[in-house]
Amino acid sequence: MHGVRVLIAPDSFGSSLTADEAARAIAGAWRSTAPQDEVTECPLSDGGPGFVAVLHAALGGELVAVTVTSPVGVPVPAVILRVGTTAYVESAQAIGLPLVPAELRDPTRTSSRGAGELVAAALDAGARTVVVGLGGSATNDGGAGALVALARALGLDGPSELLAAGGGSLGSVTADDLRGLRDLRDRLRDVELVVATDVDVPLLGLHGASAGFAPQKGATPEQAQDLERALGHFAHAATAALGDAVRPDLLAGARATSPTSRLTAAPGAGAAGGLGFGLTLLGARLVPGSLFVADAVGLDALIADHDVVVTGEGRFDWQSLHGKVVSEVASRALPHAVPTVVVAGEVLVGRRELSAAGITAAYAVGENPEQVAAALAAPAESLAARAARVARTWSR
Repeated sequence: MHGVRVLIAPDSFGSSLTADEAARAIAGAWRSTAPQDEVTECPLSDGGPGFVAVLHAALGGELVAVTVTSPVGVPVPAVILRVGTTAYVESAQAIGLPLVPAELRDPTRTSSRGAGELVAAALDAGARTVVVGLGGSATNDGGAGALVALARALGLDGPSELLAAGGGSLGSVTADDLRGLRDLRDRLRDVELVVATDVDVPLLGLHGASAGFAPQKGATPEQAQDLERALGHFAHAATAALGDAVRPDLLAGARATSPTSRLTAAPGAGAAGGLGFGLTLLGARLVPGSLFVADAVGLDALIADHDVVVTGEGRFDWQSLHGKVVSEVASRALPHAVPTVVVAGEVLVGRRELSAAGITAAYAVGENPEQVAAALAAPAESLAARAARVARTWSR
């Protein structure tokens, strides 16, 4: 009897396992449990951690080592993937949450300066197109620090260093602090900036950068509210400083909105603590990171050639349904009538949400706090053990 053709296509499991490590753990367990099955590994990314590694495996190219500034001002290593005149950078390598010790996690103070340095290094390497992967950040400054770093790298006088002091400082930004922002946008006019975002959330609101994500970066509820107000003030001041460079689309007619609301409400503007918004101030185009990577690795053709696809991530929750790898895999598998199975460290999504997202089944590695703690202590082994049980369910 022929075996089942299984495609293993996970994202990374937080800071515990890279996407490649997760794929190997699941695939190894599946092959041991059901040796007659045909198992293919295809690690994925949503723009967050692992973005460059996944694209390097799919596209080839040259890795260029650089040093950038962490969210707390410490030099950290990063790499640029150069493929022809296109450069791919991963903001998490410069401003990722694991780069900040737990006792220093305070998104009112952490800066996205390092992400701007990454883009500047890509330009120095001769890139005419720069693709920036967003996700997993420790910052909540609307990309203000990145704007300062880019301006300094290009020899421009402005914006003010106040913008690189963290999200908490943005509530007092003035027009003078934003001098040079328009010059920075003009300087990058001939560069194509593409921003691959890990989530499709806006900059502001209940699911925006501050309310939705600042707490997991160390913010108290009061700080999250302060950051929301500060980002709103910064967004209004920045779009005013750019003037007609970000005027509303006149073809939209009665549906045209103000430049501020149009940019802050854009899907992905709130990604990486609002870095998506900050880069759109420079003319960047926002795209879903999971979609971008799926296209790059040829995911549609792979799914069509398999009987079931297994995806996963560290925590499967409401964020997973807003542009993450799991939802992208399910949306691509549905037209091929290929079931999507999720294996995650934790599953916090109900059956109704699973069905609406086109997901056939979801399995948790840890189903209670004790199991979650055990899984974090031995992530690869715990994931493999759960994958083996899933294989017995789905294999012939």
